[in-house]
Amino acid sequence: MSRRRALTGLGISVLGMTALGATISAAPASAATLKNAAWCNPALGRFPDGGHYGAPRPGGPHAGQDVTNSTGTAVYAAAAGTVIRRSWGGGLGGRTGNAIVLSHGGGIYTYYGHLDAYRVALGKSVSAGQRIADMGATGNVTGPHLHFEVHSGGLGPTVNPVPFLAARGVDLGGGWPRIDPGARGATVTVIQHLLNQRGSELVADGNYGSVSVTAVKRFQQTNGLADDGQVGPATWPKLVPSLNQGARGHHVRGLQVALNKRSAGLLVDGEFAGVTATAVRDFQRANRLVADGNAGPITWRALVG
Repeated sequence: MSRRRALTGLGISVLGMTALGATISAAPASAATLKNAAWCNPALGRFPDGGHYGAPRPGGPHAGQDVTNSTGTAVYAAAAGTVIRRSWGGGLGGRTGNAIVLSHGGGIYTYYGHLDAYRVALGKSVSAGQRIADMGATGNVTGPHLHFEVHSGGLGPTVNPVPFLAARGVDLGGGWPRIDPGARGATVTVIQHLLNQRGSELVADGNYGSVSVTAVKRFQQTNGLADDGQVGPATWPKLVPSLNQGARGHHVRGLQVALNKRSAGLLVDGEFAGVTATAVRDFQRANRLVADGNAGPITWRALVG
């Protein structure tokens, strides 16, 4: 549970493109929610025509969702897991191109196909949001994209990854995440740092417990939002600041934690100096954003999504 610190001590649609800052109504947060910050967006891009789950193919219905972007766009682990396949087609029938398969436990697997390059070794454990590959056009494709699958109940039976991730607070292709009370992890730590910049005195422990929930609800009330405790597409745009090199404070710590979730490896010191500025630009380039070094809403949305 989050504790008080001692006094001494942008919504993108399913196609990846809704207006930043739009207020989207959210269902009341639930203690039993799946929106627990354990999952994140594996790649930024758009949904191409005919690239949806179940689309007709000569060998059978399309088993995943395609996300289109340029060759070299970063591909991230959608959740913590282990690399069990790193091979052509992932060793699965009907798939072509360089691929990675992650095991997440509980009979859940994710598949990342048509990769241009691998960034993680076979057998390695990965964290949610860790960069594992580069998007490409290997295999039977018409252009560069990520072919993303979710397997449930074992490696083989697939489910539609768009609603699967949506149920876990993730907008596949891009978008603000939805984080409910009870969540844990780096994205919760980001929220806590951002709230501390706004005057809260939270321990940034990555645990979205009652004290952090109270702080979020207070922030929502102050900003005229529904005080449901869910940090989602209505709350994020008001919570994140625009940061440039030279900034200092808790909000910079939040930025550094968010960058580290995406494999930056920064010291979390609250100083937006040269190393952090370079990490921001590297992240922007890797995700085909404008590489201006400014951590504005578009960059934040990609980082925490």
